[in-house]
Amino acid sequence: MSLTYLTTAELSEKIKYDARTIRNVLKDSVLLEGRHYVRPFGGRKILFIWEHIEHDMTQVQSDFAIPLSQGGVCHG
Repeated sequence: MSLTYLTTAELSEKIKYDARTIRNVLKDSVLLEGRHYVRPFGGRKILFIWEHIEHDMTQVQSDFAIPLSQGGVCHG
């Protein structure tokens, strides 16, 4: 399987998010290293894996649950 690697700017164009938002908000909270992006050769450069991002973006959440303060959930 061939994967498509994108820079932050290229990913920004595809998903219509600002590059700074991707770097500061999405990276390491929604986009996870090893799944959604890699650092080739242990460097600072980040390459995003488009197929994994696209799959996770289009996945429908079937379990809707609202977390409660005491640790339970409300299935709304």
